Amino acid sequence: MGNKFLEGNFAPVSREHTITELAVTGRIPDFLDGRYLRNGPNPLSEVDPAAYHWFMGDGMVHGVRLRDGKAEWYRNRWVRNPAVAAALDGEDASRFCGLDALGANTNVIGHAGKTLALVEAGAPIYELTDELDTVGRCDFDGTLPGGYTAHPKRDPRTGELHAVSYFFGMGNKVQYSVIDTAGRARRTVDVEVTGSPMMHDFSLTENHVVFYDLPVTFNAEMAVAAGVPAALRTPAKLVVSAMVGKVRVPDPVTAMMARKIGANGGLPYRWDPKYPARIGIMPREGGNADVRWFEVEPCYVFHPLNAYDDGDSVVLDVVRHPRMFDRELHGPDEGGPTLDRWTVDLAAGKVLEERLDDRGQEFPRVDERLVGHRHRYGYAMSADGGADPGGSLFKHDFHTGARHERAFGAGRQPGEFVFVPRHEEAAEDDGVLMGFVFDPATRRSDLTILDAETLETVAAIHLPDRVPHGFHGNWVPVG
Repeated sequence: MGNKFLEGNFAPVSREHTITELAVTGRIPDFLDGRYLRNGPNPLSEVDPAAYHWFMGDGMVHGVRLRDGKAEWYRNRWVRNPAVAAALDGEDASRFCGLDALGANTNVIGHAGKTLALVEAGAPIYELTDELDTVGRCDFDGTLPGGYTAHPKRDPRTGELHAVSYFFGMGNKVQYSVIDTAGRARRTVDVEVTGSPMMHDFSLTENHVVFYDLPVTFNAEMAVAAGVPAALRTPAKLVVSAMVGKVRVPDPVTAMMARKIGANGGLPYRWDPKYPARIGIMPREGGNADVRWFEVEPCYVFHPLNAYDDGDSVVLDVVRHPRMFDRELHGPDEGGPTLDRWTVDLAAGKVLEERLDDRGQEFPRVDERLVGHRHRYGYAMSADGGADPGGSLFKHDFHTGARHERAFGAGRQPGEFVFVPRHEEAAEDDGVLMGFVFDPATRRSDLTILDAETLETVAAIHLPDRVPHGFHGNWVPVG
């Protein structure tokens, strides 16, 4: 049985590189002093195509160091969780413990002087060195045990990280947290939701936290089938189904289930047509009792582009999928994702849902200095179906309604692009966009740098290998 998430440029690469001589076309801007980092799944061992889900692959971080107009190095490293460390470095495999075996494969950020490889759903995140070697698990100095999220938001005014985390063992709760600039949790709030959703991302405004309680939920039957003997699956499914999404799952049951959810296997989350689709709005300093819930048409959102307050309304620009993990259980591919705007009228108690752009797109980004505030520009990768990269990058102008497109040509496939301002006080599109672009003709990737205003190529840094299609990255400046 074929699995497109193991084929073409979804297929993993087989080696780690340290390259200090990189060819460059064009001129790298002098103001870029830091590292472009990107995370994604890259299974280390042979996997079963019939079972493998793209979201479950071992994590690999790719990075390029830029300074003084030069590309100093390219490195790629597997994130050494216990399973990967045992396979690559001969470490003791006996310390595997349930979700520890899952890869931190989804995002990579810099915070409080540390580089962090992120994942969600209760699995641990990992600290890396500046050169991308694994230091070890991160729990924010013991202040936030039990996993984190793939999508924290940095408040551009305070520098703090806000996040919403989920885990099937938490029952019908998700956790909002704030990590201070020293890298410690200063606030956590448990918020009740309908059941046990896959809450991949959230939104932050100047005054509010926004929860997406949507119908992709933990599926006990899939989780049990992953590792329970056939004769015990029915009673095990009944026991787990009776608890998940209703009450906190007892630690022994949680540990048992976690051991069955292995890396490079299936994802135990699936579309649930009976689950209500809702948006929750909570004041930043509020608690569970302060959350107001608003129904929306059934759909799934992996990634909001940005959100902001507008009088008595909260405006949410999101990439909307019509459904997710209903028929396709190997990765996102359930119809074209569109760019939509949801305006939550807090006074009237209703949501206006509008279509901004019906062309398939994903991995939306905004100038990070405007997270939670009104934005003019947003960027997204063209996407066919749900995960297959198209050949273009979109730039949306929300003031004029215009959409500009940069096609990369000749079958080239861009991933997520991030915006880097020329300097801290620069205008919203005065800077560059950067991301990896795969060329199937050469089977290699470039770190491509575009002028954010014109979308013209400024420089291309040619890597010695390809960077497989993956998830999220960030520019981590020095200092």
